[in-house]
Amino acid sequence: MALRDLIDHSPGRRSFLMGLAAGTAAALASRPVPADPPGPGTPIKPATGTEGAHPRSVLKDGMVYRRLGRTGLLISEISLGGSPLPDERLFFRLIERGINYVDASESYENGNVERLIGRAFKTFGRDKLHVHTRFHLRKSFTEAGIIASAEASLRRLDTDHVEVLGIHGVEDPAHLTDGRVLAAFDKLKAQGKCLFRGLTCHANQHAVIPKAVECGLYDMVQIGYNVFDILETERDVRTYGDYLGESGIRKLIDLAHGKDVGVTAMKVLKIGGRRQDLAARKDGGAALIQAMLKWALENGKLAAVVTEILNESQMEQDLAVVGRPLTSGDRRILYVHVAAHARETCHFCGLCQAACPRGIRTADLSMGLVYFESYEKAARARDRIRDVLADGAVSACGDCGACERACPYGLPVRGRTHRAAALFA
Repeated sequence: MALRDLIDHSPGRRSFLMGLAAGTAAALASRPVPADPPGPGTPIKPATGTEGAHPRSVLKDGMVYRRLGRTGLLISEISLGGSPLPDERLFFRLIERGINYVDASESYENGNVERLIGRAFKTFGRDKLHVHTRFHLRKSFTEAGIIASAEASLRRLDTDHVEVLGIHGVEDPAHLTDGRVLAAFDKLKAQGKCLFRGLTCHANQHAVIPKAVECGLYDMVQIGYNVFDILETERDVRTYGDYLGESGIRKLIDLAHGKDVGVTAMKVLKIGGRRQDLAARKDGGAALIQAMLKWALENGKLAAVVTEILNESQMEQDLAVVGRPLTSGDRRILYVHVAAHARETCHFCGLCQAACPRGIRTADLSMGLVYFESYEKAARARDRIRDVLADGAVSACGDCGACERACPYGLPVRGRTHRAAALFA
């Protein structure tokens, strides 16, 4: 099937063709780094644009560093996801190659991710690495519990502070301004144990991110953003007043950037298959991975792509895109891939979940399915799915189809829900 046929049979085809017609030149204009990659020993210098006293991006020793919003932190445009981190030898090599920002959480690998970062601090010095670690808001959370969690993270990290302390996986916007959360943040910040406040959001982004930006209390946000967000929905979705208008993660990035809230992107390599097997795939392999990274990084409003790097091959693939533009060949690979896989890719917008009359947590089940089928994280998939099944709502599903009618991307939500539930029933 030809490229045009693939696109013509995909959802969102009108926006798709408009994006293709725009071409590489217009897309590259938004990227704040030059086309030629920096070479070894390149001195720090501003790239295009400055924000206050801080440059928007700089080049140094082969790595591009971008400004994380109003924090003023300059972080590597390829940054490291900690679920999981690579082994210690490879982790240290990545730091030597210029990665200076690591994503962590109290829950990753039973705290061993934070312990490994702590060993890196001892080896490289505390100022070599910026860390965003997070706490969970479990049922009946308390101010004291949040503080205890953060202090336990500091002990595992073997440091007296983290650059960013965040809330892990916010889905309820009310949690962002909850008195217990704010009091804990205030005390920890006053004691110098965290410099900035942040969060990650896996679902219900269209309610959570605007609240985080507009309340003025959060300095950075981390959201899922990948090439499938190139497909804007063709119908209006009234999710947050009039100015969001339709579902689209890029609008949320624009909103945060407008208030100088830093944005990092996760789930950039969401591919409907295991990354470790890409060499054997017929739709691009390593070239697809690199094109996906470059597509995200051409958005100059992002500070970094946060991704897992678990072996030497992935390290070389990922770091090879630093400072590189998205080419017309890359773009062709991406559009073919999106056209082929868009109908199986959940954006975790949460609109299906909000529409369910039985209160089934369809977005959580979809996330569990992705953990199991795409990321090879069976334990995390089991925990998330069993937590949803425990409330009994799935068994009461009336198969009414409200979830699918609410999905702006036309996904088979009912089938995904039942498939996820059957995994660990």
